[in-house]
Amino acid sequence: MRLPPPLTPGARVALIAPSGPLRPAQELELAIAQAESFGWEPVVGKSVLEGRGYLAGHDAQRLFDVNAALRDDTIDGIWCVRGGYGAMRLLTGLDVDAMRRHPKALIGYSDITALHAAFVDTANVVCFHGPTARAPLTGFSRASLDRAVIEHRDSCGVATGARTLRAGRAEGRLVGGNLALLASLAGTPFAPDYTGAILVLEDIGEQTYRIDRMLHQLALSGALSRLSGLVFGHFTDGTPPGDITSRDLDDVLIEAADVAGVPAVAGVPVGHIEDQWTVPLGAMAELDADAHTLHVALA
Repeated sequence: MRLPPPLTPGARVALIAPSGPLRPAQELELAIAQAESFGWEPVVGKSVLEGRGYLAGHDAQRLFDVNAALRDDTIDGIWCVRGGYGAMRLLTGLDVDAMRRHPKALIGYSDITALHAAFVDTANVVCFHGPTARAPLTGFSRASLDRAVIEHRDSCGVATGARTLRAGRAEGRLVGGNLALLASLAGTPFAPDYTGAILVLEDIGEQTYRIDRMLHQLALSGALSRLSGLVFGHFTDGTPPGDITSRDLDDVLIEAADVAGVPAVAGVPVGHIEDQWTVPLGAMAELDADAHTLHVALA
């Protein structure tokens, strides 16, 4: 795996919307300001303010912005302004050779998982599961992003408040992101290589039975049986607590960990939450499920 060059002050960072549209357009102003706050020069994608229902413009428009940023050797990084849905519609048109030729830090999460999955395995480039540019960064999130893409050091650490689901320690390459996207990619050429990997998962708006179903889809595809460790982030806006027609989410997560037979934790700062780690997908890491730590090797 190759690590993209650090985004030091003066780096030119493309701001693109490969998935859902910005609503309102003032979100772009925040994205620009946040890029500038790191000392970066923001380069706004041509179609970033386009809209087509739940998509930020037609597929061809969004793909143009992605590939234009990849092919421009003066661009040092790509920061997705938001998630939503639509990135997987672009996968067959991505200029993977451009990323392979000139690795660039790709930052985003949620729907951006589709782009991470494509570039980590096909271009062998570390990608960054981290905040999107449109959302205000807390001090916690900013510090982790800084460590990952600027300082190139451990961007994770101790997960305060995490829960041990299955004890033990594991080492492996980090893969993962949004559970719904990974389940959708199962059986396609763009599914990640889970062999010996530490899988990091998060999601939003999914009821517990749907999380159960998607985890079983990964199990049936053979993904879970190839893992070395499991790291569950937050599954926000799902089944309301106390719903007697549902099951406890941890029971479902423990079942998945038992199927995988690997150390597992839940509740790490990953997902649709204010304080989130930036996780360098493709990098090597060490999980200690008892100590609730995830340490990443970027040096």
